[in-house]
Amino acid sequence: MSRPVIGVIPLWDEERDSLWMLPGYMDGIEQAGGLPVVLPLSTDRSVLGQVCRLYDGFLFTGGQDIFPGLYGEEKSACCGSICGKRDDMESLLFSRAVIDLNKPAFGICRGIQLFNVLLGGTLNQDLPAQYKGNLPLCHQQEPPYGSPSHQAIIEPGSPLHALLGTDTIAVNSCHHQGIRELSRELVCMAVAEDGLIEAVHMPDRKFVWAVQWHPEYSLHDENSRRLFEAFIEACRS
Repeated sequence: MSRPVIGVIPLWDEERDSLWMLPGYMDGIEQAGGLPVVLPLSTDRSVLGQVCRLYDGFLFTGGQDIFPGLYGEEKSACCGSICGKRDDMESLLFSRAVIDLNKPAFGICRGIQLFNVLLGGTLNQDLPAQYKGNLPLCHQQEPPYGSPSHQAIIEPGSPLHALLGTDTIAVNSCHHQGIRELSRELVCMAVAEDGLIEAVHMPDRKFVWAVQWHPEYSLHDENSRRLFEAFIEACRS
């Protein structure tokens, strides 16, 4: 059986003016039965149109903060670095491939924030400065990033609950932004112990899932592997 081909959003290194990739993203896809290919960082509509047709699914990776103008805010001092070309590329790709063509998409960290923003939601530009959860919780752990940092509470009856068969899972946490107002087109599948949204899905699409944690750092964990497997299975079908 041929492997579904997955387009992986490239990571951008501003200091080195270069593209790069974490091996965990590629390994997670390959171990789940997919064929990962790093995409060009392009906003050329003809290039992205061909990409949308050629690939079976798309992995929206972590990375820089999203430009706050995309959700109607000024960039505050606590917002981190942004990559405007990534914002533009992913906006076009999400609109054409995921919305128009109903191609499967899996978002990780920046990915969950991007999906929410593109579908009308908003973000906290900096959790320590703006988010007041129901208990103190650090969302920016120190290495090793494959170790869990806190618990995620899974919504009963959600697709994530059906996949993992558990009410809570231990997750890592490497982000300083997070969802503030959830898009009306997304449904929450898990929250952190302090109430921050940790996983979402888009119920009227084939497979649009996103998580705030980083399963690519913890492929030794069965729950992380199952997430990639569910994504690849959707791409296969």
